[in-house]
Amino acid sequence: MDPSTGTAESPLPPDSWPGAAGKRSVAPEVAPWPGQRPRSHSPGASWPGATSAATATAPPRDLDDAELRDLRLRRPANLVSPKAKLLWRLGALLGWVIPLVGVVVWMIFDDAHRLWQGIAIAVVLLCTLFGVLVVPWWRYRVHRWEVTDSAVYTQSGWLFQERRIAPISRIQTVDSEFGPLEQMFGLGTLTVTTASAAGPLRVAGLDKATVERLVSDLTRITALERGDAT
Repeated sequence: MDPSTGTAESPLPPDSWPGAAGKRSVAPEVAPWPGQRPRSHSPGASWPGATSAATATAPPRDLDDAELRDLRLRRPANLVSPKAKLLWRLGALLGWVIPLVGVVVWMIFDDAHRLWQGIAIAVVLLCTLFGVLVVPWWRYRVHRWEVTDSAVYTQSGWLFQERRIAPISRIQTVDSEFGPLEQMFGLGTLTVTTASAAGPLRVAGLDKATVERLVSDLTRITALERGDAT
């Protein structure tokens, strides 16, 4: 204790101990006694009575704002090809051909139910017009896609719309598909498979050149992502 101030002095560092001869030494380990607190192993606390200095540790790195925004579900930036409307109109027309033919055959072989046959053919024609004129226009406004260096975004549906996101690190395979009707209009479908239980992400109605470019880009990005992770 300092007589002039009445306060306890902090212990001197090891190189000031008697006999240190200007050399830094470390006090020998002493067996603990019952009730003693464990000695700190941080720097500066290796002699008896020394106060343990707080060791600064770097906090874990958080994602920056741009990365967080890029991994949130949002409206994708890109529409599909305008030619997709023609593809969907043709598909709807072919889909309603069989019911229409069925009603016509019914009218040919049964002339006792003209009222019901007229109602049936009117319903089929109205549904055909709705499917050919309205549905493709609405689907074109809804269906969107976007590919970034960190994720793939899709939006699809009609009455019920669905938005999905696939981080690049979760992508397993990238495939392209060109069906007979799609080839007629120079279109294709991009399929991105992940480990999600919801199934793969599909973007239909893209230009063939766009599908091929996206397959190449995603293959390159996923390869770089896996290389960085090793």
